[in-house]
Amino acid sequence: MASGGAPGLMRRWQLLLSGAALFLLLFSAVAAQESGAACSQNTNRTCEECLKNVSCLWCHTSKACLDYPVSRILPPSSLCKLSSARWGVCWVNFEALIITLSVVGGAVLLAVAVCCACCCCRGKRSRKPDKSEERAAREREERRIRQEERRAEMKSRHDEIRKKYGLFKEENPYARFENN
Repeated sequence: MASGGAPGLMRRWQLLLSGAALFLLLFSAVAAQESGAACSQNTNRTCEECLKNVSCLWCHTSKACLDYPVSRILPPSSLCKLSSARWGVCWVNFEALIITLSVVGGAVLLAVAVCCACCCCRGKRSRKPDKSEERAAREREERRIRQEERRAEMKSRHDEIRKKYGLFKEENPYARFENN
């Protein structure tokens, strides 16, 4: 009985979920139709009332609330001139919006280009040793040369002292056996 009850419960849930999905689909279709009707209903009212619906476009010269042409990015001039078209907020027309976005976009591109150029130039600059690094390398080399000279001088002094006292080591330790 328990195994027979589970499939029935599953069928009920499937019917309930499919009914909810159908309801949401119909509701969205009705809302889309109402939004189209709502735009034309707000004609000869205020811009704020028209733009409460984001799918509407307000034409300031004709005081008309129109459906935004979603198939095109910008509304055609036959629908409304860009200088009098409002969308989103009433205080910005499309011309100002386009100019502002172009300037901001250009500034962002310019900033990215400057950052890339700075990064590239910094990489080139770090490859070349600067003056302080060159000076430090020269000083290290001079110290190394002086140290080598001191070592050679000390070795020659020690060799003279060893010769003086007969402690001088020959180059080849087996040379003594050959001379005997």
